[in-house]
Amino acid sequence: MMVQTQKNIKVITGNYSVAEAARLARVKVVSAYPITPQTTIVEKLDEYIETGKMDAVMIRVESEHSALAAAYGAAAGGVRAFTATSSQGLLYMHEMVWWVANSRIPLVMAVGTRVLGPPWNIWDEHSDLLDQRDTGWLIAMAANNQEVLDMLIQMFRVTEDERVFLPGMVGLDAFILTHTSEPVDIPDQEIVDQFLPERKQPYIIEPGNPISMGNLPSTAVVHARLRYDMWKSMQNAKEVIRQTAREWEKLTGRFSGDLVECYRCENAKYFIVGMGAWTGDMKEAVDILRDNGYEVGLFRLRFVRPFPDEEVAKYLSNAKGVIVFDRAVSMGSGGPIFLDLGYRIRNVPVTDVIAGLGGEDVNFNMFSEVVKGLISEVEKEGEFKKLINFYIGGELQ
Repeated sequence: MMVQTQKNIKVITGNYSVAEAARLARVKVVSAYPITPQTTIVEKLDEYIETGKMDAVMIRVESEHSALAAAYGAAAGGVRAFTATSSQGLLYMHEMVWWVANSRIPLVMAVGTRVLGPPWNIWDEHSDLLDQRDTGWLIAMAANNQEVLDMLIQMFRVTEDERVFLPGMVGLDAFILTHTSEPVDIPDQEIVDQFLPERKQPYIIEPGNPISMGNLPSTAVVHARLRYDMWKSMQNAKEVIRQTAREWEKLTGRFSGDLVECYRCENAKYFIVGMGAWTGDMKEAVDILRDNGYEVGLFRLRFVRPFPDEEVAKYLSNAKGVIVFDRAVSMGSGGPIFLDLGYRIRNVPVTDVIAGLGGEDVNFNMFSEVVKGLISEVEKEGEFKKLINFYIGGELQ
């Protein structure tokens, strides 16, 4: 087994990390339609293809709907395909998101997470990505540019595993990651080739070998069985994700995978829960809180689909209190992560803080102060005063 022994570090943006991952994965078809903040992903891939650095075909389409349709067609034809989008573009794709999932076609897409309008807004929010959580796609969220590259390469491996055969998307925060440069260790092509076996999928649509796909089923039970089988595959994906992360670590020396990261969870009584780039600020807040005598840990989600039930039970089921930070809201209910998490832990006080909407800046000082205040509620009353809190303009609502 070849192991990466020397680092190849470049200072690149999150979008260029995505492009490097697609190149290293030997993607053969890229479909592209521009939308801020993902545009430079497909621009860089087009540059790689035109200069011969990447052996692939670029399909320039007229809309985001067509971008995913083209990638879907290429993947159904048996090749590794890729596209990227954001915000309104992802919602325009939404019909095809369901088609790809229900067709059981392995396909990977990057999503630059961004606010949905109106009003028109290009800044960071997780509403677009989390709007897809019922479709049947694996959904992951990176915290930094290194993880963007590593998770995308791993996602190709996971989606093409015969125990899974579902598509996957990797989110990266608008501008915070997409356009910010960080040092990224880019693995050798030989390492990725060793890690990614020849692509597999459940069937291939090809000339001379006709099959029927997507026609009316004979009974409603056919569709019910399809969705149940997808549900089982999503459960299977948990162990595939864990195994894939361990194999990647053996080859590269980096553990940039698995379903969660638990930071300073040893002896923690209270837990912050979040996902994405702002968990870097959450780590700083945890350090500050620890220095001030608060026994706090960070439970960071890498994957929201499949949801990490086993890790939730392991770390959170005996907590004194759990504070979830959501960068999206399900109107009339609560934050999507909070809703997924809440029923999975019983007899533990849980509260939701919906923050960062519309791209509002949230930093480690805010996390620290808000967590202190919420912990004081539990210490005094044995529970949080409210289930749902909004953080707007520097204050809890």
